[in-house]
Amino acid sequence: MSTVSEPIAGTKVHYLNADYGIKSWLLTTDHKRIALLYLAGITFFFFIGGAFAVLMRLELVTPQGDMMQPETYNKMFTMHGVMMIFFFLIPSIPAVLGNFLVPMMIGARDLAFPKINLLSWYIAMIGGAFTLYAVVAGGVDTGWTFYTPYSSTYSNTHVIATAVGVFISGFSSILTGLNFIVTIHKMRAPGMTWFRLPLFIWAHYATSIIQVLGTPVVAITILLVGLERGFNIGIFDPELGGDPILFQHLFWFYSHPAVYIMILPGMGVISELVTCFARKKIFGYAFVAGSSVAIAVLGFLVWGHHMFVSGQSVYSGMVFSVLSFLVAIPSAIKVFNWTATLYKGSIVYMTPMLYAFGFIGLFTIGGLTGLFLATLAVDVHVHDTYFVVAHFHYIMVGGAIMAYLGGIHYWWPKISGKLYPEGWARLSAGILFIGFNLTFFPQFILGYLGMPRRYHAYPEEFQVLNVMSSAGASILGVGYLIPMIYLVWSMRYGRPSPPNPWGSAGLEWKTPSPPPTFNFDKTPVITEDPYIYSHDEEVEVG
Repeated sequence: MSTVSEPIAGTKVHYLNADYGIKSWLLTTDHKRIALLYLAGITFFFFIGGAFAVLMRLELVTPQGDMMQPETYNKMFTMHGVMMIFFFLIPSIPAVLGNFLVPMMIGARDLAFPKINLLSWYIAMIGGAFTLYAVVAGGVDTGWTFYTPYSSTYSNTHVIATAVGVFISGFSSILTGLNFIVTIHKMRAPGMTWFRLPLFIWAHYATSIIQVLGTPVVAITILLVGLERGFNIGIFDPELGGDPILFQHLFWFYSHPAVYIMILPGMGVISELVTCFARKKIFGYAFVAGSSVAIAVLGFLVWGHHMFVSGQSVYSGMVFSVLSFLVAIPSAIKVFNWTATLYKGSIVYMTPMLYAFGFIGLFTIGGLTGLFLATLAVDVHVHDTYFVVAHFHYIMVGGAIMAYLGGIHYWWPKISGKLYPEGWARLSAGILFIGFNLTFFPQFILGYLGMPRRYHAYPEEFQVLNVMSSAGASILGVGYLIPMIYLVWSMRYGRPSPPNPWGSAGLEWKTPSPPPTFNFDKTPVITEDPYIYSHDEEVEVG
């Protein structure tokens, strides 16, 4: 990929690791600095959400509800879900890795709207502050789905503050998606045609479409909940002339595509990792790119599979079942093409690749169990059981977070200019994989045997599997803590990174590590297809 071109007028070379004080960070319009602001913010929310998960798993070690009252447990799983989904999983890869990398990968100086990009971070943090207020003031007990009429009428917890936080944060998601769409359309470097785009860009483009089209729906839905709760307007409460099933349709119309907001960017990360560490051009590039768009489109058509037991007609259930099976096809295309890329590749087993292997294995299990839930008869049996919890976490934790950590490790030398200790990184990847499976695989069995989710007490025959799950959660927690320690350590004590320690073919690796403010001293000109690798390139080890 060539970078021969014309100079950028007025370019000043300022490096990301230069210290200009707190004010310069809070007022920055540099997409890379904003990505790091997001990194700090969502890491904070991740550990708050994780703390609620720890308390839940401690309660579930024993069958009796002997650690907390049912009302308190309801608040635990609600705040865990709200924090993890709305303030970590949805923004994690797009806001951090997407913000940092999208302009560099397409040869641009910044995103199309730098000030709006900074505004989106402030909006996200303000939304998080409202939700943190709800936590400190006593929490909310509706579940992260805010099902009506309980949330709109009957709950006496801080529903309004939590809903306002989620409502505000939605605007951050919309602005980020809009920024990515315009940037990808209008700011690609000369020669960067659509089918020369990295698959990471295709994934973020598809994700941005969902963010822009889907997020307003859930924002309006949450606003309606607030109006009904505050003014007794009959929208969802049957006693006021409303329809609670309407809420489910509106909520899941966004919230199932939201699953793809969380997982599609992760798929883009895995495409970059697999091709780099297999030292091969991605197999079936056009199919992998097209499958991202197909997932975005089909994702809007399957929300009804969350409502098989809600009373919708059998015919509607059959249609949504078929569509739910159909949406699995583009996801399967990606897994098959990654596997084909690995075939006869010169595989390098570095930490990012270990996370990629973990993603492929765990996401495949999550995807296959999703087909069980798309089957009408099976879903009736396992609906609202721990089978659903396990399936969701295999997609979101086993998929999205594994991809997020894989991407963080892959691009960390570019972000920080330093190499992390490879031995510790491999160890933590192994601990995470073991801890995750020990935590969530027993929950498939618990759900099949009939243990409902969201209960703080359960029959004694389920204790062994619950103890296994809680033990796995403790291992998983250690696996999350170790990377935070050595990545922060590496910023001060790590060896300096060369511009391209992995021998990657991506355009972002043509810049210094860390990159200058405007990324490129000269406008890149793209002359080759992506993912052209040589088998003899060396890989640096931290």
